[in-house]
Amino acid sequence: MALIATALATAAPAFASDTAQPVQTRQAASNALDARQQAIVPVSAFAAAGDMAGLNKALEQGLSAGLSVNEAKEILVQLYAYAGFPRSLNALGELMKVLESRRQRGITDPAGALPGRPAPKGDALHAAGTANQTKLSGGPVKGALFDFAPAVDEYLKTHLFGDIFERDNLDWQSRELATVSMLSALPGAESQLQSHMRISMNVGITAAQLQQLAAVLQERVDASNAQRAREALQRHLATQTAR
Repeated sequence: MALIATALATAAPAFASDTAQPVQTRQAASNALDARQQAIVPVSAFAAAGDMAGLNKALEQGLSAGLSVNEAKEILVQLYAYAGFPRSLNALGELMKVLESRRQRGITDPAGALPGRPAPKGDALHAAGTANQTKLSGGPVKGALFDFAPAVDEYLKTHLFGDIFERDNLDWQSRELATVSMLSALPGAESQLQSHMRISMNVGITAAQLQQLAAVLQERVDASNAQRAREALQRHLATQTAR
């Protein structure tokens, strides 16, 4: 299942990304990630790496920084599309341990919102997923990979961008911060990481905020993760400058 999410970057999207309009974004008061957004970064990176000790600490800090229980769940459920079911299941189990520990210490964490609308089904799900994928990428996504393996294209449209991205209790900026952080923890996923730098900026995250994400990785997670993030951002920005 990890393939269905990362395959997007290997196809050549037919669009001009600088014309894309940000959608379903969390409006920031400044050009900086807030404490909650910063907390998403180590949670996602440690979960993708399978580092349960690091994840435990990051979840504690994230919940204290304003992540709701359901937001944390959403991030760790989404993880399976990028790092596989084993990492996702283990991370969700760690979240359960953290919540129980906090409960025993007298800490009541806000549950947060559940998805506000039911996911469409059948053809409507495919249409919704295609629309979401197009908005995120800045235009229709197609390429030789999807001609070679059309099942992957179907999974991306109906499941990742349909079932998951139709869940509206986690905004798209937060989902992209999580995705970039997850991919930074996965050596060998550099092209997908670069693709999600572009998608992040399509949904309104700025280059300065992505540089701050890399700084959070440097400080709280691992220098190699931070380096991969910085290099992917630089490559993306270079493609914009070359136009």
